[in-house]
Amino acid sequence: MKYQLSNDARPQAMTLLLAAILSIALWFIPFAEISSYPFRIFVTFIHEGGHAIAALLTGNSVQSLSIAMNGSGETYTTQGGMFSQMLVSSAGYLGAMTYGALLLVLIRRSVAARLVLVGSAAIVFALTTIFGVIKPIIAGTWGSLGGLPFTLVAGLLISVGLFAVARFASARVATFLVSFLAVQCVLNALLDLKTVFFLSSPFATTVPTDAVNMANATGVPALIWSVLWIATSVLILAVAVRQYMGSRRSSLVAASDLALSSGPNAFSMPALPSASAQVRYDKSA
Repeated sequence: MKYQLSNDARPQAMTLLLAAILSIALWFIPFAEISSYPFRIFVTFIHEGGHAIAALLTGNSVQSLSIAMNGSGETYTTQGGMFSQMLVSSAGYLGAMTYGALLLVLIRRSVAARLVLVGSAAIVFALTTIFGVIKPIIAGTWGSLGGLPFTLVAGLLISVGLFAVARFASARVATFLVSFLAVQCVLNALLDLKTVFFLSSPFATTVPTDAVNMANATGVPALIWSVLWIATSVLILAVAVRQYMGSRRSSLVAASDLALSSGPNAFSMPALPSASAQVRYDKSA
C-alpha cells in the first residue's frame, strides 16, 4: 500500500515525527523512563477502560478497575457468554491501539488539541471514580481494594494534568502532547502485544493474559489470538496513517490549533464476595 504525504499534512506530520522521536529516544536514555511513566499509566487506563466498556456493551457489569505502580492493571467483570468474553478480552490491547489511532485522526481532522485533552482527562477521571472507587465499594469486591489508593491518585493526577495543559498551555504544547499521547498508545500497545505473543508460546511459563482468556473461552490457542491481535493492530494503525497522510477535506475547528508551526490476564474466578461470578482481565507490566 503506497502512501504519499499531502502538502497540508506536513505541519502535523512534523509534530507527530518529533513526538515519535522523543518517545523512542526515552527508551535509550538512562532513567528517562521516569519521564514517560505517566504516559504508560495513561495507556494502562485506556487498556483497562477498553475491557470495562466492552463488558458494559455486552450486557455485563464491571466490578472493579485498578492500576498498579508497575504499569500493569486488572479489571473484574461479571462473566458473559463466549461472544462477550471474546469481545472483552480483545478490547484491552485493541482498545489502546484504536485510541491512539483515533488521536491521530482527530489531529489530522483539525479537532482542537485542547478539546481532545479535556476529553481524555474526562475519560480517565470517569474510569477512576466510577470503576476504580465507587463500583468496588458497592460490589463489595474487597480483594481489589488494595490497588485503590494508587489508582485513585494516578487517575486524579493524570486527569488534572491533562486538563491543566488544555486550559493553560499554548496551542503548540497542547498539540504536541496529543501527538505524544497518540504515539505512546500505539507503541505501548504494540510492545505489550509482543510480550503477550512470547508469553503465549507453548514453551513459555504459564502466565494469565488476555490471550489465555480467549483460549479458555474458545478453545483456540492463545498464540493464535496474540497473532490475530497483532495483525489487527497493524491494520488499525495502517488505516489511521493513511487517513493522517491524506489531504484534509474538512475542518471542525481552526487548523491553527493543531499545527506545531502555527500559533497479566486470567479468566480466573477469584474468591471475591459478590452475587455473581467474575472474570479478571489483566494488563501485564
